[in-house]
Amino acid sequence: MKACKYWIVPGLFFLVASVLNICGKIWNPALAETVKPALMPLLALTAVVAAGGAERKEIRILLTALLFGCVGDVFLIFDGFLPFVFGMVAFLTGHIFYMCLFGGKSWKGFTWKTWVPAIVAMAALTAVLIVLIGVNGAMLVPMCVYGFALMMLMFSGLSGAVRFGGCAWWTIFCGTVLFTFSDACIALGTFGHDFAGRDATIMITYLAAQALLACGAIKLSKQD
Repeated sequence: MKACKYWIVPGLFFLVASVLNICGKIWNPALAETVKPALMPLLALTAVVAAGGAERKEIRILLTALLFGCVGDVFLIFDGFLPFVFGMVAFLTGHIFYMCLFGGKSWKGFTWKTWVPAIVAMAALTAVLIVLIGVNGAMLVPMCVYGFALMMLMFSGLSGAVRFGGCAWWTIFCGTVLFTFSDACIALGTFGHDFAGRDATIMITYLAAQALLACGAIKLSKQD
């Protein structure tokens, strides 16, 4: 199917739901949590319409990543250790699908001479974030794994931007940076470093990140 201009309709619903969620984080938490489960489905619908269908592999992978994002959103509505862990697993799974989509293209042709320094650099960045945030206890290993996945996702976007350039790859890279920032804000609050406006900041950067990753995936699907 050809790309459809009617994506603006579900896109407006996504925008309105996003604004309601962010405003709710500031003034009405109940409203924010009510709207939250609808955010990723609305973004997924927008992506499908904008791409003209889900026939392309890139769009199917994107939809899967957004599905796990929705699952993670729902888990994080609830307080407690287990919802946090399940939410983290859901988002980690979504990151893996994003890496399959973006890294599968941007990492193509890499040899060990590229991989060794890249993995070392991403592991070092992960370690720096873990130390700065002050992660400890039972969550240390899971957070290291999750953080490393985030770094590799960011590396997939940066690799594409540097190697191929173009609006799609820079859009993807910006999305991965915002995702990392959003998750870092969640970790800061979880490990005792709360700050004013944290919840709104998390959602603004998270929603922008998912939207940018979706836009990038759609652009890549049209390039093949």
